[in-house]
Amino acid sequence: DAFGSIVRSAEFFIPVADSVDTEAELKKLNEELEYTRGFLKSVEAKLSNEKFVNGAPAAVVEKERKKKSDAENKIAVIEQQIAALRK
Repeated sequence: DAFGSIVRSAEFFIPVADSVDTEAELKKLNEELEYTRGFLKSVEAKLSNEKFVNGAPAAVVEKERKKKSDAENKIAVIEQQIAALRK
């Protein structure tokens, strides 16, 4: 049993014993999941805007694509953490 955390694109795991408040951790993870989903939605909206994609410098568009990828990865990890806690 371990808790994971993402820092940039690196994932870290910290082994834990039975001393974890599962309900509190689930609440925190669900809040983080909802925030990250909202963030992803805003990035996707920006990337689906043709005017933005065609008018912004390539580096800016690429940065937004990286944000999208990072958010998708973070969502996957959070969902895995939630599933592990519910076992």
